[in-house]
Amino acid sequence: MTNLIDYYSAFDEWGRLDREPIEYIVNLHHLLAHLPRQARVLDNGAGPGKYAVALAKKGFRLTLTDLTPRLVETAEIKAREEGVSDRFDGFHARDARDLNGLGDASFDASLMLGPLYHLQRAEDRDLAVRELRRVTRPGGLVFVAFMPRTSFLRKSLAQPSAWRPNDTAAGLNRFMASGAFDHADEGRFTGAYYFDINEIEPFMESRGFESLKLVASSSVAGSMTPEQWDYWRERGEEEYAAVVSHLIDVSDDRHILGLSPHVLYIGRRSEN
Repeated sequence: MTNLIDYYSAFDEWGRLDREPIEYIVNLHHLLAHLPRQARVLDNGAGPGKYAVALAKKGFRLTLTDLTPRLVETAEIKAREEGVSDRFDGFHARDARDLNGLGDASFDASLMLGPLYHLQRAEDRDLAVRELRRVTRPGGLVFVAFMPRTSFLRKSLAQPSAWRPNDTAAGLNRFMASGAFDHADEGRFTGAYYFDINEIEPFMESRGFESLKLVASSSVAGSMTPEQWDYWRERGEEEYAAVVSHLIDVSDDRHILGLSPHVLYIGRRSEN
């Protein structure tokens, strides 16, 4: 996990969600639509805490964990700057596979919006999901991010030089067969695992969750360029808000899931 910590210690994840706002807006919409009032929420793999801070502002109680100590420190600073640090019960550097110190059934809802797709080994993904279930109360909700294999295939085909070794048919063959991707260029995106869309719900259900919904986090806008977004922003706030509203409305259309760079799984922990 050293490479992962090094990568995110230098990467501006808060800024990424500002630069790619639809993913954040769509995810937050569905979080708020499902979370029970006054819930105790774990943001596991929270990065710099953008979602956690937003939920704290809405009155939820938060506990935050992330593998990268620098991001945990950043999240604590952001919470203080935004005046919501009193809504947090703790900021912890933790591996999603071992949430040491967090008690069984401690949370009404748990988020895991990053760790799972960084775990390339099946046994590590299993550990992370089992830990998520352990700390979530029976009947509690979970929100888990996945990256679809088909979306990354599209990106690799469109920008082959940016995603080596997927710039060759042999590289694509390996990727599509395994779901694993390791960038050939040092310092680029970390090793990752991309799910077959059809495997997401069975994967979670076999580990003690009831599936409620799958959401295309980027809706149908995942491949839009900054210039294309500029057109709609320049038409004014009212028209831009209408565009965003349409993207939210279609985000849970199952036909578009494989086109979105990220998919949000919403499920409920089984009672036993």
